[in-house]
Amino acid sequence: MFSCFTLRRNRAHAVSPRDSHRRHMLIVVAAILLEIVGIWLRGHRLGGNVVVRCRKGHLFTTIWIPAASLKSLRLGWWRFQRCPVGKHWSLVTPVKESDLSEEQKRTAHENKDIRIP
Repeated sequence: MFSCFTLRRNRAHAVSPRDSHRRHMLIVVAAILLEIVGIWLRGHRLGGNVVVRCRKGHLFTTIWIPAASLKSLRLGWWRFQRCPVGKHWSLVTPVKESDLSEEQKRTAHENKDIRIP
């Protein structure tokens, strides 16, 4: 049987489109903040030209802006993008420049990918 009490109870638990939109926005903001905090805690710069290493060990410079990428697929801490050194697609991750030798830094800064984020 369908009663007036059942209708009231169902309405109380219904999620409005506005609440759903707000929840989605909070998830997006939390994901962006998580990426920023992760980069900051690992001692990397929070955007701009960043030295990255592909899975084959190639070093190059890319534009890394948290929550923005037109040339790569963001996968949390990693990005899937084209390596300009080996001319292949690979997962890349930021590298601390302080951990690199002068030769590695020079090589990374000589090899840049396309200049869009």
